[in-house]
Amino acid sequence: MVAIVLVVHPEREEAAQVALETIEWLRAAGHEIRVPLEEAHRLSVPELGVADNHLTTGLALAVSLGGDGTMLRTVALVAEDDVPILGVNFGQLGYLTDVEPDGIRPAIERVLEGKSVIEERMLLEVEIIAPSGATSETHALALNEVVLEKTTGGHTIRLNVDLDGVPFTSYAADGLIVATPTGSTAYAFSARGPIVEPTHRAILLTPVSPHMLFDRTLVLDDDSDVRLTVTGPRDAALVVDGRHLGDLHPGDVVHCRASKSVARLVISGPRDFHSILKAKFGLSDR
Repeated sequence: MVAIVLVVHPEREEAAQVALETIEWLRAAGHEIRVPLEEAHRLSVPELGVADNHLTTGLALAVSLGGDGTMLRTVALVAEDDVPILGVNFGQLGYLTDVEPDGIRPAIERVLEGKSVIEERMLLEVEIIAPSGATSETHALALNEVVLEKTTGGHTIRLNVDLDGVPFTSYAADGLIVATPTGSTAYAFSARGPIVEPTHRAILLTPVSPHMLFDRTLVLDDDSDVRLTVTGPRDAALVVDGRHLGDLHPGDVVHCRASKSVARLVISGPRDFHSILKAKFGLSDR
């Protein structure tokens, strides 16, 4: 018998119902079920609630019930401990979720029988050096992206960028995105960055509405070291995979590099990324 954690979208009733049915099924089979504390109270199973820092001890599988946002939260909770993640889709067509709600039981059974396929995705390791005290967070993992962006309308921010310890340039822009290949179809895409196969390893540096002639995405090696320093006079909001970690002040630094950990996503079979793109954007065959 194994330990399994369920992470559930907070506002999708169908996800909550399927989560409760799955909990009942797994507990009847003798498995240990864990649920993050907030979800446990919301689902009325407080006895299953476990603090985030104890979720992954001896954990065999994490099941995300929601959309891509729920998957990102699940990755943040368990990826550093190499726990495989099964994404169950309760949103629109997602890039990260692999199975539909009616396929959750056979998908979990395949994992427990050792018959599942694992797809590894690169993660960014984020170090935050904030002498200003603007955030108490010092480290984070990102599957999609790290963003520094303006906090008020109509004003650009200024960021100094160092690559591999060497000054590169200073950006005046609405923001700057450091993305993984998985994140190339997220915020970076809307800023006209390239679409990259998600299983590649690279770091993408994309400016958002830059007020300068250089407005291209840089595609860097996965061993690159990217350092962003907020310069004057305005603060910059730091957002990691959709989580706002604080408004950094001039002199604060965000340091990004490829993590030694990877996100281990459970998939039902070889994933056809090109078909997903076609469906997502309504592309015709000809």
